[in-house]
Amino acid sequence: MGILETIILGIIQGLTEFLPVSSSGHLELAKALFGGEIIGKESMMTTVVLHFATALSTIVVFRKDVATIFEGLFQFKNNEAFNFSMKIILSMVPAALIGFFLDDVIETFFDSQILLVGIMLFVTGGLLFLADRAQRTDQNVSYPKAFIIGIAQAIAILPGISRSGATIGTSVILGIDRQKAARFSFLMVVPLILGKMAKDILDGAFASDKVPFFELSLGFIAAFITGLVACTWMISLVKRSKLSWFSYYCFIVGGMAIIWSII
Repeated sequence: MGILETIILGIIQGLTEFLPVSSSGHLELAKALFGGEIIGKESMMTTVVLHFATALSTIVVFRKDVATIFEGLFQFKNNEAFNFSMKIILSMVPAALIGFFLDDVIETFFDSQILLVGIMLFVTGGLLFLADRAQRTDQNVSYPKAFIIGIAQAIAILPGISRSGATIGTSVILGIDRQKAARFSFLMVVPLILGKMAKDILDGAFASDKVPFFELSLGFIAAFITGLVACTWMISLVKRSKLSWFSYYCFIVGGMAIIWSII
């Protein structure tokens, strides 16, 4: 994979991470458009690095919330900061278990599975369409709802299932305020991405001479910078806009992906 392709993938990741349209699905489609030159572990590695970049951009944008989470972890008091931290940890459990026990299986989904991406984009679109018709409320995230949202995040490991779409959509259907749902959704993924990156480093995934460090670094920078801009703009867009607008987009792109894979 060339330098230009990596930078383009970084920009795609930065733009689509914060919209409910599946950044992983768009990355797989982009890789296929580039000729499928990266497959298997290298494809998964690229996805993880670019997600790590947008995770860092999320930390920068939500630095006050992240500080509150860490503060709550070490307070051990029954206050809002501690409870929010515990809910974040609880939401991580389903995806962490799947990632730990099914890591090798997950990698096979990031091998130009265009038909899978198309079908999952339809699933994402359907969820967003249903969520848009849910009654608006001002409810907070409770512990049971945090775990259910965590299950949605675990399912969103599949490329084409939007992580933000699945978690925000599930939250809205559960009756949680959209703004609170968006905040929780963007913060709950950060520990998982950092954990995945740490696991890959400990497993020696980046120790091979075949790892394209230069290309991945450029993609990382592109995703991080784009993510900073997109996070501040697109989060407010998600809060204000109808989720059905994004569902129509997912239906269109998903349909194109299915037709492409069949032809």
